[in-house]
Amino acid sequence: MKFGKRLKKQVEESLPEWRDKFLAYKRLKRLVRLVSAAGSSSPRRRRRGSAAEEAAFVRLLDAEVDRFNAFFLEREEDFVIRHRELKETAKKVAEDAWRRRRPPSAAETTSVRKEIVDLHGEMVLLLNYSAINYTGLAKILKKYDKRTGRLLRLPFIDKVLGQPFFATELISRLVRECEATMEAAFEASRGTSARTTPVAAAGQGIFRNTVAALVTMGELRSGSSTYGHFSLPPMAPPESDLLRCVCVQVAAGPASI
Repeated sequence: MKFGKRLKKQVEESLPEWRDKFLAYKRLKRLVRLVSAAGSSSPRRRRRGSAAEEAAFVRLLDAEVDRFNAFFLEREEDFVIRHRELKETAKKVAEDAWRRRRPPSAAETTSVRKEIVDLHGEMVLLLNYSAINYTGLAKILKKYDKRTGRLLRLPFIDKVLGQPFFATELISRLVRECEATMEAAFEASRGTSARTTPVAAAGQGIFRNTVAALVTMGELRSGSSTYGHFSLPPMAPPESDLLRCVCVQVAAGPASI
């Protein structure tokens, strides 16, 4: 699948409030065509026109990176706060159950675990947001270099690698901690219904968006004929119980969620 179609599909499958936050890929492609066309005209017009179009292209790239950073940092801060609050809530539910000498009630586990699954899903979406926008930048810069004969991709991507939206270590750690929180807080609830209920509860909200993001991340990070220096590293297959549960629910079809 060509990247433009992949991006369009991902935007459609994302959360509604996120859809205007992705890379303006079509606009950048138009600017690449304009720069290329200016470069094929007379020498004087080529120098004047291509310089102006190139400046506009770089300005848009910089603006896009700034936009990614602002959105990513906003969501990251929100996730840190929500994760901390959820850990405290889950700990309280587990402690109350221990004092009562019986497992948490179904209402308690369903409510808290739904929130954990929703938060986990949103964080996966943010990881995917980082990956797909980085990939889009690398691809549009490759197209630019190929059409113009210039070498903009390497210095620009080197700059991108130090940007906040590409620094996903904290979110990746929170994703793992989110899974561990579910395991630790509800160790006593090991029944099948107890483990599938929270995913089912979350299914009508962010669940399918998360599944689509996981699929896209796997595709973006898998090796291909175009894999190279600017590609993202392969993604390790998810091994957590939570993500295995997600896969089971998807395989079971819409009726299960």
